[in-house]
Amino acid sequence: MKRRIIIGLACFTLIFFLGGIYIINAIQKTTSTLNDLIKLHQVEILREQLLSDAKLTLSDFAFQNTRYASKSDTVVANVVHMAGVAKRCSTCHHSAETTGKIAELRTRIQSYEEALSRVLTVRASPSRLIYEEDGAFRAGRELINQLDSMTLLTRSRLEKKTASSLKRIGEMKSLLFILIAAGPVFAVGLAVIFIQGFTKPLNEILRATRKVKNGDLEFRIQGLRDEFGEVAASFNEMAKSLNEHMQNLQRAEQMKVVGEIAAGLVHEIKNPLTGIKASMQVLLEQESCEEEDRVVLSKVLDAVMGIEGLMKSLLNFAKPPKPRLVPVDMNMVLESTVAFSLPYASVGPNGPRDVIVVKDFDPHLPSTLADPGQMQQVFLNLFMNALEAMPGGGTLTVRTSAEPGGGLRIEIRDTGKGIDRNAREKLFVPFFTTKHKGTGLGLAVTKRFVEAHGGTISADENPAGGTIFRILLPPAGPR
Repeated sequence: MKRRIIIGLACFTLIFFLGGIYIINAIQKTTSTLNDLIKLHQVEILREQLLSDAKLTLSDFAFQNTRYASKSDTVVANVVHMAGVAKRCSTCHHSAETTGKIAELRTRIQSYEEALSRVLTVRASPSRLIYEEDGAFRAGRELINQLDSMTLLTRSRLEKKTASSLKRIGEMKSLLFILIAAGPVFAVGLAVIFIQGFTKPLNEILRATRKVKNGDLEFRIQGLRDEFGEVAASFNEMAKSLNEHMQNLQRAEQMKVVGEIAAGLVHEIKNPLTGIKASMQVLLEQESCEEEDRVVLSKVLDAVMGIEGLMKSLLNFAKPPKPRLVPVDMNMVLESTVAFSLPYASVGPNGPRDVIVVKDFDPHLPSTLADPGQMQQVFLNLFMNALEAMPGGGTLTVRTSAEPGGGLRIEIRDTGKGIDRNAREKLFVPFFTTKHKGTGLGLAVTKRFVEAHGGTISADENPAGGTIFRILLPPAGPR
């Protein structure tokens, strides 16, 4: 989002900078065009003044020797003024064609001035005077005709240029008005885009917080990017952790209720079950008991002992005994448990089988505080499960290693048929089992024992086939 804001502001600044440059350039062009038009109109005024002076001079000359005649000094002054105006015209920048015409005009004015001078000075010879008067009059008429043609041509061009310049100025003015009007619209549009970019993600986050507040811990924010995407990811992670925490609290509450019920149930069943067991053993010891009755009594006794074992597992899960922590070498605990389990590994339910036990113990494994009896029960449960998963034989690998922080890692791998993902997620749930005759309490009790030691246990798929159980125990220290 920060990058989008920076890019937007940069574009906004660039557009207004370019717009400002264009406006300044347009104003300069318009001012220059107006200055050119003013100069052209000034030139037009000078040429019309020159034409007026030429006509006035010719008129004064025509009224010579009449009572309406002007003084000779006035005529001379008009001609001198005409020469000065023509000289001023030549000082401006013109094209080569116009410069040539102005030079020709100055030559004609000079010739006209000389002709008038001769007329005014020649008085002795009447015939010479008439000749000079005709020449001066003719020069004046030619000068006026030239000035007329130049004035008409200039006026036509000036009108066209004026119209074209005014049209361009009007177009520039319209474009400037558009730019000035579009500036606020563009600013408002950019502001709306930025506001939507802020409010939409914020509204989505607000909606998510309301969902979570109302108890929908499964709700997740989707589709946000940039910084808001990071906030959404953190929010989703928080909601997930909160959901897991709530589920753990509910499970703990349920386990507490189950524990209380189980403890009471075990207490109520234990005494009569002990009496039944003792009665069956007494009946079996009597010599008068027939063989058929002995078989029935043995089955009943086995069933009672099975119920007794189930009650013990249920009680261990509901109210596990507090572990008695002592410094232990976990390699030694695993070694003794493996040795105890080996007789069960040699024979399967349908006959002999081969199970290879691979022990990969870390010789530098540090000692830890644990209850040897409970940890041996944990390992025994996992070994029994591994052996039952390999009815035709396989490889049981037991590995220990030290964690960087001083903890212990214990891995138990089998090469059995494995467990699918859905079942792995429920392995440690009480009373869930994949066995036909299982109670679903073995792994649940195992998890309770490991957690009582401050550790964690997890199950994963073995790349070589089968299942991996990983146990992580914290480093030795006060708990």
